[in-house]
Amino acid sequence: MQVLVVIPTYNESENIERVLRRVHVALPDATMLVVDDGSPDGTGDIAEKVGTEIGNIELLRRTEKSGLGSAYRAGFRWGLDHGFDVCVEMDADLSHDPDALPGLVAPLGKGFELVIGSRYVPGGSIPNWAWHRRLLSRGGNVYASALLGLGVTDSTAGFRAYSASVLNRIALDDIRAEGYGFQIEMTYQAKRAGAPIVEVPIRFVDRIEGESKMSMFIVVEALGLVTWWGIQRVLHAFRRKPRTAGG
Repeated sequence: MQVLVVIPTYNESENIERVLRRVHVALPDATMLVVDDGSPDGTGDIAEKVGTEIGNIELLRRTEKSGLGSAYRAGFRWGLDHGFDVCVEMDADLSHDPDALPGLVAPLGKGFELVIGSRYVPGGSIPNWAWHRRLLSRGGNVYASALLGLGVTDSTAGFRAYSASVLNRIALDDIRAEGYGFQIEMTYQAKRAGAPIVEVPIRFVDRIEGESKMSMFIVVEALGLVTWWGIQRVLHAFRRKPRTAGG
């Protein structure tokens, strides 16, 4: 399988070199695509420099900060246009362990089309998270799964691998959500496209260097979108329900 690891960046100069080198060690034959949103701290230049040394690094420079979902959509389109069989998404801040990449990609060779690195299946963990963050994350995942019928424990996870076959069945241009909402929407659309989905355990850790991109807006956006999609799902099921004679 030809694997593309898509890594969106904005001001990740403190992390990007370590991430790229560790991904290269974990998946030596994979190509890394850094989607940089015009980082003023020189993240893109660092990625380019590392690429000249170790190879298999491509850089997609964008002129302004356009959001996580937009970066992944651009990366997936690039991967499909260049004939990759697999597109992996992961953060640039080392919250996703590059050593876990072989285990994340392996199920795609067994017929699965979406593999989610899950914090909530047996073996998964989130060290050092405060109870209120755990409650918000778990509650949001339970809510999304219940309303959308996802059948997964961690639809907000951002460490995952897609087969090109399912990405080709998803209308990427119609995906509008960012942050948590993007992960949920992609899970929902993959499910609707008939993709076999599996979760594998991962250890998720908070970033050590740099600033978090998480905001309350991203959380509120995700909850609002899930509610809207859930309503649409119910209405669609109601319209498809056959009417009884005389009804």
